[in-house]
Amino acid sequence: MKSYYFTEDHELFREALRKFLEKEVIPYIDEWEAQEQVPKSIWKKFGEQGFFGLHYPPKYGGAGLDFFYTVVFCEEIAKVFSGGFGVAPVVTQYMSSPYIYKYGSEALKQKYLVPVIRGEMISAIGISEPGAGSDVANIQTRATRQGDYYIINGQKTFISNGYYGDYVVLVVKTNPEAGIQGISLIVVDLDTPGITKNKLKKLGWHASDTAELFFENVKVPAENLIGEEGQGFFYLMEGLQLERLVGAIGAIAGAEHLIQYTLEYMAQRQAFGRPINKFQVLRHRMAQLHAECEVLKEYVYYCSRLQNDGKYAVRECSIAKLLTTEFANKAAYECLQMFGGYGYIEDYKVARVYRDVRILTIGAGTSEIMREIIAKMLIDDKVYEPPKVPSSVQGNGASPLIDEVVAQIKARAAKGSLGGRLKFDFGSRKLLLDGTGETTIVKEEDAEAPCIIYISPEDMKALLSGELNPMSAFMAGKIKVQGDMSMAMKLQNLLA
Repeated sequence: MKSYYFTEDHELFREALRKFLEKEVIPYIDEWEAQEQVPKSIWKKFGEQGFFGLHYPPKYGGAGLDFFYTVVFCEEIAKVFSGGFGVAPVVTQYMSSPYIYKYGSEALKQKYLVPVIRGEMISAIGISEPGAGSDVANIQTRATRQGDYYIINGQKTFISNGYYGDYVVLVVKTNPEAGIQGISLIVVDLDTPGITKNKLKKLGWHASDTAELFFENVKVPAENLIGEEGQGFFYLMEGLQLERLVGAIGAIAGAEHLIQYTLEYMAQRQAFGRPINKFQVLRHRMAQLHAECEVLKEYVYYCSRLQNDGKYAVRECSIAKLLTTEFANKAAYECLQMFGGYGYIEDYKVARVYRDVRILTIGAGTSEIMREIIAKMLIDDKVYEPPKVPSSVQGNGASPLIDEVVAQIKARAAKGSLGGRLKFDFGSRKLLLDGTGETTIVKEEDAEAPCIIYISPEDMKALLSGELNPMSAFMAGKIKVQGDMSMAMKLQNLLA
């Protein structure tokens, strides 16, 4: 049956990628698993074939394709019977470099994103610490600004690509007193003096490198800051939806491939004079797995469509990640049973899959965290909204959008007096309007005010242009007011 989601071009891309994997990857998987390392030369071949940067624009060497090319990529990578091999390009393409593309300066994009798309660099995302895994807000790694540099001290653990990778997008605290608003993202070259690496021995994913990273007075140029200081937590909250979705895509694709591998074995394996796929109890178990797999796969495709359409689908991605990774573990358990004693032997791929899938319910947010996110939305009426971050951030902290908004406010404020004081909080920048005199004086400072208005630069621009009605914006929660509401009402004069 023709797929609702995939065009002929998608399938041609799948065929080309599959042939490449059959030639350049699958024959060497056992060797790389034994060596516990994938040679970097293979990633250069991926880049030369145009398999990297599918979703990035051509100006950086990408292809600018829709998200279903990414779905195809993640599915085929998941079918090589090595989670360790698959995690390296997925972490690089979809879990670390997106932060540079979305929020980094042009200099960072040229230095780190372009080589990633060419397959010349592999990257990591440095979030987890010994005392802070899913609890991002509790990280302890510090980055202290000293002139034109940040000095980093701390420790990260469970970092995929952390040992053989080229750089890490590091989650640090630049202002320990500011809570989640003191978290920032910084690009750190992994060969920088002061970094010590410890390669971890793992239950599965043997072909990948997972590391502990220790930072002792590591000196990093301030220009390596991604986006704005103090906005890192909000960048992460947006990026984690993609991370969980690609994890779900890989989990269900890998499970589907394992089921097919098991069915092929069952057709050949004889017991009591007939193939074991003729025994009803075994047939029905496989039928049940197939049915569950099909339902979950279609749900993942639905979530992928939301991603393709630019939707901020926290609930859907959390559900997909929870159910597909739990199912992948169930499928590995059931399929290994079909192999009997041979399933416990490393010569059969099901043994490796059984080890590899166990991490899926832990990484990128544990099943328990996924359930809590879903419970908050289901029971507590929690609403997750896209992070209110500038849409055109530069690496030095400047935002043309905010600059434009501030200029417009200053021009309108000069026309008269508000008759009081209020402050705009745009997240990374604050704007104080002092209208206690004959004119309104506008200052960029975080001073006390009886009325504070929280709004994104994007929504403020829409208000100033008349595209957004102030009352409608307030009712929709796009404007949040703290303090003197009567002062906020005087904004009508400013916006007129």
